[in-house]
Amino acid sequence: MSDQPAFTLNIDQNKYLPLDGREVHAILTVGSTGGVTTQVVSSEAAEVIIVDTSGSMSGGKIREARQAAATAVRTLRDGVLFAVIAGTEKAGMVYPGGSPRLVKATAATKAEAERAIGRLLAHGGTAIGEWLNLAGHMLAAHPSAIKHALLMTDGQNNESDDVFSSVLAGWSGRFVVDSLGVGDDWVPAELRKVADAMLGTFDFVRNQTDLSEYFRRLTQTSMSKTVAELSLRVWVPQTARLKFVKQVSPTLLDLTGKRADVNPLTGDYPTGSWGAEEREYHVCVEVPPGQIGQEIRAGWVKLVRPDTGDVVASGNVLAQWTDDLAQSTRINGKVAHYTGQAELHELIQDGLSARAVGDVDTATARLARARELAAETGREDTARLLEKVVEVDPATGTARLRRNVDKADEIELDTGSVRTSRLRKEGF
Repeated sequence: MSDQPAFTLNIDQNKYLPLDGREVHAILTVGSTGGVTTQVVSSEAAEVIIVDTSGSMSGGKIREARQAAATAVRTLRDGVLFAVIAGTEKAGMVYPGGSPRLVKATAATKAEAERAIGRLLAHGGTAIGEWLNLAGHMLAAHPSAIKHALLMTDGQNNESDDVFSSVLAGWSGRFVVDSLGVGDDWVPAELRKVADAMLGTFDFVRNQTDLSEYFRRLTQTSMSKTVAELSLRVWVPQTARLKFVKQVSPTLLDLTGKRADVNPLTGDYPTGSWGAEEREYHVCVEVPPGQIGQEIRAGWVKLVRPDTGDVVASGNVLAQWTDDLAQSTRINGKVAHYTGQAELHELIQDGLSARAVGDVDTATARLARARELAAETGREDTARLLEKVVEVDPATGTARLRRNVDKADEIELDTGSVRTSRLRKEGF
């Protein structure tokens, strides 16, 4: 089994609680070697490329989209099952023709797919749920495959919230979707919903000429996955309550509501497919008060492969009560860092939402604080974007919203707020 990927689980926390302490926080660092080349080649993979071909994609956008989709097809590894969908108010098969299905990537099928992509035209509306539904049905025919869809759109979803949410709920956890928004007429909140439900990412392609590179990179990442699914299995004692499980790196993703009960004390939280990578998760457990010197296991975390039931790594979250203030007031460096990163995301989201509805005071306060926090935590990229939205008088410290904000700057700030920075080594 030497070609199987190896997983590690490291837990960072300060286990010491004051006498009245109830909340235990821990950062779980999960790493994977991804396996060696033989494992990569032998992994069954299924890929669906979804291209928005609605009317708003006319002109240069559809040309760039055709080129990007062709780049993704060329990036596919031989033997991967794939299909290409054109998205309007319906989902149409671009390749292969006929009934919806996946075909194996070969030199011949990839060339045929590129020719079909070259004939794409822009027309109609936008129904992202329809596109995902068709992709889901095709991918579901291959239960053992590592299933992935790449979706790009330049516009706002025309479906009702109920229909869109129903589709996402129905396919959640069944395959991974990475999404791209092109231009400045799409709604980040819509692709955020897709990323949250489908355990994927979403990103902003500011310049449409960069679309091919985004497609190539995302397809290459998908091709590198070697494990279709890995779950965090979390046990807490009967007297405790698991408050949340969140991915905090490389992006923020709340897994709390995705729990699948194993038994009353244990739940599985899906993490999607894995290659050679490292991710971090924040777990918070509420425990009843204890006695000085008492130590308990507040949580038992296992990494489980749902397809086999194999436990590939495990670790303990501990709690110990103390009357030593130096011990109980020390915040673990990683816990502090990612708590700050989550706060930055919330400040940006709250500020942009308040700005959208004309609540200037709330928007100014939240975005000004976000600007400070971004600077404090080394998020120079985010701080620069925040400076384009809110300005601070250096003499008085008074903040005010800028009047004319580039829509693209606002979208970049919005989409980028889910990405987090890693804690620098010297931060411990």
